[in-house]
Amino acid sequence: MRGVMLHSPGDVRVEEREDPKITRPTDAIIRLAATCVCGSDLWSYRGVNDVTEPQPMGHEYVGVVEEIGDDVSTVKPGDFVVGSFMASDGTCEICQAGYQSRCAHVVPVGGFGTQAERALIPWADGTLVATPGMPDDDLVPSLLAASDVLGTGWFAAEAAAVEPGKTVVVVGDGAVGLLGILAARELGAERIIAMSRHVSRQQLAKEFGATDIVVERGDEGVERIKEMTGGYGAHSVIEAVGTQESMMQAIRSTRPGGHVGFVGVSHGVELPGEELFYSAVHLHGGPAPVRRYLPDLIERIVSRKINPGKVFDLTLPLDEAAEGYRAMDERRAIKTLLTV
Repeated sequence: MRGVMLHSPGDVRVEEREDPKITRPTDAIIRLAATCVCGSDLWSYRGVNDVTEPQPMGHEYVGVVEEIGDDVSTVKPGDFVVGSFMASDGTCEICQAGYQSRCAHVVPVGGFGTQAERALIPWADGTLVATPGMPDDDLVPSLLAASDVLGTGWFAAEAAAVEPGKTVVVVGDGAVGLLGILAARELGAERIIAMSRHVSRQQLAKEFGATDIVVERGDEGVERIKEMTGGYGAHSVIEAVGTQESMMQAIRSTRPGGHVGFVGVSHGVELPGEELFYSAVHLHGGPAPVRRYLPDLIERIVSRKINPGKVFDLTLPLDEAAEGYRAMDERRAIKTLLTV
């Protein structure tokens, strides 16, 4: 089969790879209908994460089940499925508490690479959710978004305790931040402030539910948020970048007693203990338990209540994956969908 491999920073190739095989009775093999490039893939593409040998890429996916292991019971060949970027058994105490991304037996799907024609999905029963029948083609991008960025944005909003009547700030205007805006709207936020300097992303933020745009960053951005909230700061802040600057901007934009939901993959983030202590904010986040949200998100998408697939502003065939990476790295695209 064809699949994307990252050989070194900036060196993305589509190559012939070995077809996946069932190795455990809890495995499934799916034929991809669509996959995509994630913002977190860029950490390796840019050389921030070490790349010491060629590695398969991709952890977001939708497709049709081709084969299942003997113990798989919740999906069957022919089902169209959406799955989380973390494979979870669904039965351990952590999964039962709703934190499947930290399952006691978790397996990162990215280790197998879903930017490919087929993919092996471990723990199929605890990871995959079948859609009600074969979806219309125009729903595929939104279902693909549910595999990671929509579920991650939703978790960020819940971690930030978004609810009716609250003011929400979103730090980060990538796919996760934009879908955090959508989630905040769906959860009833009264005011949603998107922090963004990019006109095209501001427009999509407004489509998803942003009521205000703030272009300032860092301390200037914090002061602007304080001005807009009577000097208090926001009730809820979503941090969707993962840098020192974005994390501190999020914490400092939150009022005492407020909540920060952080889902940006942290790189070099160090929290000053004394400032954190006196901020009196709640911090909650980490790798999103996407599997917790999939049944609800699939229903919202299939019923056409939400359209998160709008975050894909570049669609390319799998063979042109390298251009998809370049476009996102150069901020010419918010998120690249790869057709298979």
